[in-house]
Amino acid sequence: MIDKTQKSCAEAVAGIGDGATVMIGGFGTAGMPDELIDALIAHGAKALTLINNNAGNGDAGVAALIAHKRVRKIICSFPRQGDSWHFDAAYKAGEIELELVPQGNLAARIHAAGSGLGAIFTPTGYGTELAKGKETREIDGKHYVLDYPIKADFALIKAHQGDRWGNLVYRKTARNFGPIMAMAAKTTIAQVGEIVELGALDPEHIVTPGIFVQRVVQVGGTK
Repeated sequence: MIDKTQKSCAEAVAGIGDGATVMIGGFGTAGMPDELIDALIAHGAKALTLINNNAGNGDAGVAALIAHKRVRKIICSFPRQGDSWHFDAAYKAGEIELELVPQGNLAARIHAAGSGLGAIFTPTGYGTELAKGKETREIDGKHYVLDYPIKADFALIKAHQGDRWGNLVYRKTARNFGPIMAMAAKTTIAQVGEIVELGALDPEHIVTPGIFVQRVVQVGGTK
C-alpha cells in the first residue's frame, strides 16, 4: 500500500543533510511552507543552497533560515525589499552568496529541470551583466542567452489538500512555484492543510500528481 504521509514536519524533513540544495515554494509569504521551514531549522542542516522567489520576509520562513546562518547560497529573483534585513546583513557580512535570476528565467529553468530539458534559450538578460560569460545565439533575428536547468535535492512546498499518494491541490495564488518545484527535485515534501481519503480529490483539480511527491504531512485541519 502506498502511503507517503508523515507523522510530523520533523519526520518529513529528516534526511536533509548539510550542503543540500533545497527549493522552497512561495511568492513572498503566499504559499510559504512555514512549518516545514521551522522543522528544517530545528533539524539543524547547514550550508544549504536555497532556491526561492525572494530572500525572505521579516523574521519567518526563508528569512529565519538565513538568520540562523543555515544558508550558504541563495538563488532567487528578488533579494532586496523593505523587510529583507536578515539577507541584507548576511550578504554585507560576506556570509551568503547570491545568484540573481530574473523571475521568468527562474520559473523557466526550474520547469526545464522538471521536464528533462538540457538547457533553454531565453531573451531575458541578453546584453546585461546577467549574460556575462554565457553562450548567446541569434534565432529568427532575436538574441537569446543559454541558461541551464535549476534542480534540487529537496523541495519544500505547501498545498491546500493532499491524499496519501501525494496528489495535491492548491489554494489560489498559494500555488505559485509549488508545481514546478515538485517536478524539479529528487525528493518533494509537501505540507497540506488537510489529508483526504483516496478518491476525494477531483482528478480535474489535481495540479501536482503524486508521482512528483515523496512525503506529505498535514499541518492544521482534521485528518
